[in-house]
Amino acid sequence: MEVLQYNTKRTQLIIPEYGRHVQIMVNQLMATQEREERNKMSKAIIGIMGNMNPHLRDVPDFQHKLWDQLFIMSDFELDVDSPFEKPQKELLTQKPERLTYPKTNAKYRFYGNNIKSMINVAKDWEDGDMKNALVYNIANHMKKCFLNWNKDTVQDEVILKHLSELSGGGLVVNSTDLPLTDSSELLKNLNKNGNSSKNNHKQRNKRNNGRKRF
Repeated sequence: MEVLQYNTKRTQLIIPEYGRHVQIMVNQLMATQEREERNKMSKAIIGIMGNMNPHLRDVPDFQHKLWDQLFIMSDFELDVDSPFEKPQKELLTQKPERLTYPKTNAKYRFYGNNIKSMINVAKDWEDGDMKNALVYNIANHMKKCFLNWNKDTVQDEVILKHLSELSGGGLVVNSTDLPLTDSSELLKNLNKNGNSSKNNHKQRNKRNNGRKRF
């Protein structure tokens, strides 16, 4: 009678999605001495691996993936005639470069990164009607972002002060374009577009009231 084997006492699977039986076949493939026999066995194992995803097994790119995975499960020591280039272990284990964390203005985080990008673009524009219109739209968008974060009203002077601070004093809304869009109008649009979390909560409750409870 064979002694039961527990997974905790077995070797860890390299690619668990194929299961232990496929890994055992790969181990037997590695122990085969004749190269011709290894080629036959490797193609048979590739066929079994492909049968686990029948809708993808005939796709050329997927065949390449299967052969790469076969080499990976053999710890890159398998020596067979592969239709694709053998993957390099160094490339697989190579760590990606560290991504730089985006730097944001913590003081006015509710405006988002797009506002800062728009301000940087507007500062490089030549003075004129186009720049004045862009600065006005940026200020209006800042006001909408502010109201989305704080549902109370906000004075235009606060938005203009923040705009001047974020642009380093480089952007000023033309006096002829003032005042900005009224807060009540922006709040009405926010609620209409479903951006208000309170409004969304009420709509969800209204939809759920008609559902049966089991």
